[in-house]
Amino acid sequence: MLTRPWVMGVVNVTPDSFSDGGRYDSTERALTHARRLLDDGADLLDIGGESTRPGATRPLISDELGRVIPVIRELAAEGVLISVDTMRAEVAAAALEAGAQIVNDVSGGLADPEILDVVAGNDASYVAMHWRAHSERMHDHADYAPDGVVVGVRRELGQRLDAITAAGVPLDRVVLDPGLGFAKVAAHNWELLAGLADLAVLGRPLLIGASRKSFLGQLLAVDGTPRDVGEREFAHSALVALLAERGVACLRVHDARATCDALAVSAALAGVGAIRKADVPWQNSHQEVV
Repeated sequence: MLTRPWVMGVVNVTPDSFSDGGRYDSTERALTHARRLLDDGADLLDIGGESTRPGATRPLISDELGRVIPVIRELAAEGVLISVDTMRAEVAAAALEAGAQIVNDVSGGLADPEILDVVAGNDASYVAMHWRAHSERMHDHADYAPDGVVVGVRRELGQRLDAITAAGVPLDRVVLDPGLGFAKVAAHNWELLAGLADLAVLGRPLLIGASRKSFLGQLLAVDGTPRDVGEREFAHSALVALLAERGVACLRVHDARATCDALAVSAALAGVGAIRKADVPWQNSHQEVV
Protein backbone atom coordinates (compact mmCIF):
# COMPACT_ATOMS: atom_id res chain seq x y z
CA MET A 1 0.00 0.00 0.00
CA LEU A 2 1.33 3.44 -0.94
CA THR A 3 1.64 5.84 1.97
CA ARG A 4 2.26 9.56 1.76
CA PRO A 5 5.39 10.90 3.45
CA TRP A 6 4.95 13.77 5.86
CA VAL A 7 6.19 17.05 4.40
CA MET A 8 8.48 18.96 6.76
CA GLY A 9 8.96 22.56 5.65
CA VAL A 10 12.35 24.13 6.38
CA VAL A 11 12.52 27.51 8.11
CA ASN A 12 16.13 28.67 8.46
CA VAL A 13 16.27 31.65 10.81
CA THR A 14 19.93 32.13 9.96
CA PRO A 15 22.08 34.64 8.07
CA ASP A 16 24.18 31.97 6.34
CA SER A 17 22.03 29.06 5.20
CA PHE A 18 23.22 27.38 1.99
CA SER A 19 19.69 27.28 0.59
CA ASP A 20 18.27 30.75 1.22
CA GLY A 21 21.20 32.86 2.36
CA GLY A 22 19.58 34.79 5.19
CA ARG A 23 16.27 35.57 3.48
CA TYR A 24 14.39 34.61 6.65
CA ASP A 25 16.81 35.73 9.35
CA SER A 26 14.32 37.91 11.25
CA THR A 27 11.32 36.75 13.25
CA GLU A 28 8.80 38.44 10.96
CA ARG A 29 10.36 37.17 7.73
CA ALA A 30 10.64 33.67 9.19
CA LEU A 31 6.98 33.71 10.25
CA THR A 32 5.86 34.89 6.82
CA HIS A 33 7.84 32.11 5.17
CA ALA A 34 6.56 29.53 7.66
CA ARG A 35 2.94 30.40 6.96
CA ARG A 36 3.57 30.24 3.23
CA LEU A 37 5.00 26.74 3.61
CA LEU A 38 1.89 25.68 5.50
CA ASP A 39 -0.36 27.20 2.84
CA ASP A 40 1.62 25.23 0.24
CA GLY A 41 0.95 21.93 1.99
CA ALA A 42 3.65 21.41 4.64
CA ASP A 43 2.47 19.15 7.47
CA LEU A 44 4.98 20.45 9.99
CA LEU A 45 7.80 22.96 10.18
CA ASP A 46 11.47 22.52 11.11
CA ILE A 47 12.76 25.71 12.74
CA GLY A 48 16.55 26.10 12.87
CA GLY A 49 18.93 28.79 14.05
CA GLU A 50 22.28 27.23 13.13
CA SER A 51 23.52 26.69 9.60
CA THR A 52 25.07 23.28 9.01
CA ARG A 53 26.31 24.03 5.50
CA PRO A 54 29.91 22.91 4.80
CA GLY A 55 32.35 25.25 6.51
CA ALA A 56 29.76 27.00 8.67
CA THR A 57 30.84 28.35 12.06
CA ARG A 58 28.60 27.79 15.06
CA PRO A 59 26.57 30.65 16.53
CA LEU A 60 26.54 31.48 20.22
CA ILE A 61 23.83 29.66 22.14
CA SER A 62 22.23 33.01 22.95
CA ASP A 63 22.07 33.86 19.25
CA GLU A 64 20.54 30.51 18.36
CA LEU A 65 17.93 30.89 21.08
CA GLY A 66 17.14 34.43 19.98
CA ARG A 67 16.56 33.25 16.43
CA VAL A 68 14.30 30.27 16.98
CA ILE A 69 12.34 30.73 20.21
CA PRO A 70 10.21 33.74 19.14
CA VAL A 71 9.31 31.95 15.88
CA ILE A 72 8.44 28.69 17.65
CA ARG A 73 6.38 30.43 20.33
CA GLU A 74 4.32 32.32 17.75
CA LEU A 75 3.68 29.33 15.50
CA ALA A 76 2.92 27.00 18.42
CA ALA A 77 0.27 29.45 19.57
CA GLU A 78 -1.32 29.04 16.13
CA GLY A 79 -1.44 25.25 16.56
CA VAL A 80 1.39 24.41 14.17
CA LEU A 81 3.27 21.13 14.58
CA ILE A 82 6.90 22.16 15.09
CA SER A 83 10.31 20.53 15.05
CA VAL A 84 13.36 22.37 16.33
CA ASP A 85 16.53 21.81 14.30
CA THR A 86 19.30 21.93 16.90
CA MET A 87 22.27 20.01 18.28
CA ARG A 88 22.18 21.75 21.65
CA ALA A 89 20.40 20.52 24.77
CA GLU A 90 19.74 24.05 26.02
CA VAL A 91 18.09 25.08 22.77
CA ALA A 92 16.07 21.87 22.58
CA ALA A 93 14.77 22.37 26.12
CA ALA A 94 13.77 25.98 25.45
CA ALA A 95 12.13 25.05 22.16
CA LEU A 96 10.06 22.27 23.71
CA GLU A 97 8.97 24.64 26.45
CA ALA A 98 7.97 27.18 23.78
CA GLY A 99 5.75 24.60 22.05
CA ALA A 100 7.89 22.43 19.76
CA GLN A 101 7.09 18.71 19.87
CA ILE A 102 10.01 17.25 17.91
CA VAL A 103 13.78 17.63 18.23
CA ASN A 104 15.63 17.22 14.93
CA ASP A 105 19.25 16.69 15.90
CA VAL A 106 21.64 16.42 12.96
CA SER A 107 24.30 14.99 15.28
CA GLY A 108 22.13 12.19 16.65
CA GLY A 109 23.20 13.11 20.18
CA LEU A 110 26.93 13.12 19.49
CA ALA A 111 27.46 16.89 19.61
CA ASP A 112 25.71 17.31 22.97
CA PRO A 113 24.74 14.03 24.66
CA GLU A 114 22.58 15.89 27.20
CA ILE A 115 20.08 16.56 24.43
CA LEU A 116 18.94 12.94 24.81
CA ASP A 117 18.05 13.59 28.45
CA VAL A 118 16.02 16.61 27.36
CA VAL A 119 14.09 14.56 24.82
CA ALA A 120 13.51 11.72 27.30
CA GLY A 121 12.30 14.12 29.98
CA ASN A 122 9.83 15.89 27.71
CA ASP A 123 8.19 12.94 25.94
CA ALA A 124 9.28 14.51 22.65
CA SER A 125 9.84 12.83 19.30
CA TYR A 126 13.45 12.68 18.16
CA VAL A 127 15.00 12.68 14.70
CA ALA A 128 18.54 11.28 14.83
CA MET A 129 20.68 11.94 11.79
CA HIS A 130 23.86 10.14 10.77
CA TRP A 131 26.74 12.49 11.63
CA ARG A 132 30.47 12.29 12.13
CA ALA A 133 31.77 15.83 12.68
CA HIS A 134 30.84 19.50 12.67
CA SER A 135 30.49 21.36 9.37
CA GLU A 136 33.97 22.84 9.19
CA ARG A 137 35.60 19.39 9.18
CA MET A 138 32.94 16.89 8.19
CA HIS A 139 34.41 16.31 4.72
CA ASP A 140 37.53 14.93 6.41
CA HIS A 141 35.37 12.04 7.61
CA ALA A 142 33.83 10.87 4.32
CA ASP A 143 35.67 7.54 4.19
CA TYR A 144 33.48 4.43 4.42
CA ALA A 145 36.03 1.77 3.51
CA PRO A 146 36.02 -1.17 3.52
CA ASP A 147 32.30 -1.91 3.92
CA GLY A 148 30.78 0.98 1.97
CA VAL A 149 28.55 3.86 2.94
CA VAL A 150 25.28 1.95 3.34
CA VAL A 151 26.76 -0.58 5.74
CA GLY A 152 28.68 2.14 7.58
CA VAL A 153 25.68 4.41 8.02
CA ARG A 154 23.45 1.51 9.07
CA ARG A 155 25.99 0.40 11.67
CA GLU A 156 26.51 3.90 13.08
CA LEU A 157 22.80 4.70 13.19
CA GLY A 158 22.29 1.42 15.03
CA GLN A 159 24.87 2.53 17.58
CA ARG A 160 23.03 5.82 17.99
CA LEU A 161 19.76 3.96 18.53
CA ASP A 162 21.41 2.05 21.37
CA ALA A 163 22.64 5.28 22.96
CA ILE A 164 19.28 7.01 22.49
CA THR A 165 17.27 4.23 24.13
CA ALA A 166 19.86 3.89 26.91
CA ALA A 167 19.22 7.56 27.70
CA GLY A 168 15.54 6.78 28.23
CA VAL A 169 14.05 7.83 24.89
CA PRO A 170 11.51 5.17 23.85
CA LEU A 171 12.36 3.54 20.56
CA ASP A 172 8.92 4.33 19.17
CA ARG A 173 9.65 8.07 19.51
CA VAL A 174 12.68 7.93 17.18
CA VAL A 175 13.00 8.67 13.46
CA LEU A 176 16.27 8.12 11.58
CA ASP A 177 17.90 10.28 8.90
CA PRO A 178 20.85 8.95 6.82
CA GLY A 179 22.34 12.45 6.66
CA LEU A 180 22.71 13.15 2.96
CA GLY A 181 25.65 15.47 2.40
CA PHE A 182 27.03 15.19 5.92
CA ALA A 183 30.48 13.58 5.75
CA LYS A 184 29.47 12.19 2.37
CA VAL A 185 30.42 12.87 -1.24
CA ALA A 186 27.83 12.90 -4.01
CA ALA A 187 28.23 9.21 -4.83
CA HIS A 188 27.62 8.30 -1.20
CA ASN A 189 24.28 10.12 -1.25
CA TRP A 190 23.09 8.21 -4.30
CA GLU A 191 24.20 4.91 -2.79
CA LEU A 192 22.25 5.68 0.38
CA LEU A 193 19.12 6.61 -1.55
CA ALA A 194 19.38 3.39 -3.54
CA GLY A 195 19.95 1.42 -0.33
CA LEU A 196 17.10 2.71 1.82
CA ALA A 197 15.73 -0.81 2.25
CA ASP A 198 18.99 -1.74 4.00
CA LEU A 199 18.50 1.16 6.44
CA ALA A 200 14.86 0.25 7.04
CA VAL A 201 16.00 -2.96 8.77
CA LEU A 202 16.78 -0.77 11.78
CA GLY A 203 13.05 -0.71 12.29
CA ARG A 204 12.48 3.03 12.50
CA PRO A 205 10.80 5.47 10.07
CA LEU A 206 13.19 7.28 7.73
CA LEU A 207 13.40 11.02 7.12
CA ILE A 208 15.17 12.22 3.99
CA GLY A 209 16.56 15.70 3.47
CA ALA A 210 17.72 15.98 -0.13
CA SER A 211 16.20 19.36 -0.97
CA ARG A 212 18.55 21.72 -2.84
CA LYS A 213 21.65 19.82 -1.74
CA SER A 214 24.90 19.94 -3.64
CA PHE A 215 24.75 16.39 -4.98
CA LEU A 216 21.73 17.46 -7.05
CA GLY A 217 23.67 20.47 -8.29
CA GLN A 218 26.56 18.21 -9.28
CA LEU A 219 24.23 15.83 -11.09
CA LEU A 220 22.94 18.73 -13.20
CA ALA A 221 26.34 20.36 -13.77
CA VAL A 222 27.14 21.93 -17.13
CA ASP A 223 30.82 22.02 -18.14
CA GLY A 224 31.76 21.17 -14.58
CA THR A 225 29.71 23.97 -13.03
CA PRO A 226 27.05 22.67 -10.63
CA ARG A 227 23.48 23.85 -11.09
CA ASP A 228 22.74 26.84 -8.86
CA VAL A 229 21.11 26.06 -5.52
CA GLY A 230 17.90 27.82 -6.51
CA GLU A 231 17.53 25.78 -9.71
CA ARG A 232 17.53 22.23 -8.37
CA GLU A 233 13.83 21.85 -7.54
CA PHE A 234 12.84 19.96 -10.70
CA ALA A 235 15.39 17.25 -9.90
CA HIS A 236 14.30 17.19 -6.28
CA SER A 237 10.65 16.79 -7.29
CA ALA A 238 11.56 13.78 -9.43
CA LEU A 239 13.38 12.29 -6.46
CA VAL A 240 10.41 12.98 -4.18
CA ALA A 241 8.08 10.96 -6.43
CA LEU A 242 10.49 8.03 -6.35
CA LEU A 243 11.02 8.21 -2.59
CA ALA A 244 7.28 8.07 -1.99
CA GLU A 245 7.29 4.64 -3.60
CA ARG A 246 10.10 3.46 -1.33
CA GLY A 247 8.32 3.97 1.97
CA VAL A 248 10.09 7.11 3.22
CA ALA A 249 8.16 8.48 6.20
CA CYS A 250 9.09 12.17 6.07
CA LEU A 251 10.64 14.59 3.58
CA ARG A 252 12.45 17.70 4.77
CA VAL A 253 11.98 20.27 2.01
CA HIS A 254 12.33 23.94 1.09
CA ASP A 255 9.52 24.03 -1.49
CA ALA A 256 6.38 22.45 -0.03
CA ARG A 257 4.20 23.10 -3.07
CA ALA A 258 6.55 21.37 -5.51
CA THR A 259 6.92 18.46 -3.10
CA CYS A 260 3.17 18.04 -2.63
CA ASP A 261 2.67 18.20 -6.40
CA ALA A 262 5.21 15.42 -6.89
CA LEU A 263 3.52 13.31 -4.21
CA ALA A 264 0.15 13.81 -5.91
CA VAL A 265 1.62 12.57 -9.19
CA SER A 266 3.09 9.53 -7.45
CA ALA A 267 -0.28 8.70 -5.88
CA ALA A 268 -2.15 9.13 -9.17
CA LEU A 269 0.26 6.86 -11.02
CA ALA A 270 -0.17 4.24 -8.30
CA GLY A 271 -3.91 4.38 -8.91
CA VAL A 272 -4.90 5.66 -5.49
CA GLY A 273 -6.74 8.79 -4.43
CA ALA A 274 -6.55 9.95 -0.82
CA ILE A 275 -3.70 8.00 0.75
CA ARG A 276 -2.72 7.44 4.33
CA LYS A 277 0.23 9.32 5.73
CA ALA A 278 3.22 7.30 6.88
CA ASP A 279 3.51 6.19 10.49
CA VAL A 280 5.67 8.60 12.48
CA PRO A 281 5.97 9.22 16.24
CA TRP A 282 4.26 12.59 16.13
CA GLN A 283 1.26 11.56 14.02
CA ASN A 284 -1.26 11.59 16.87
CA SER A 285 0.18 14.55 18.75
CA HIS A 286 -1.31 17.25 16.56
CA GLN A 287 -3.71 16.13 13.88
CA GLU A 288 -5.54 13.15 12.49
CA VAL A 289 -3.74 11.08 9.86
CA VAL A 290 -5.95 10.80 6.78
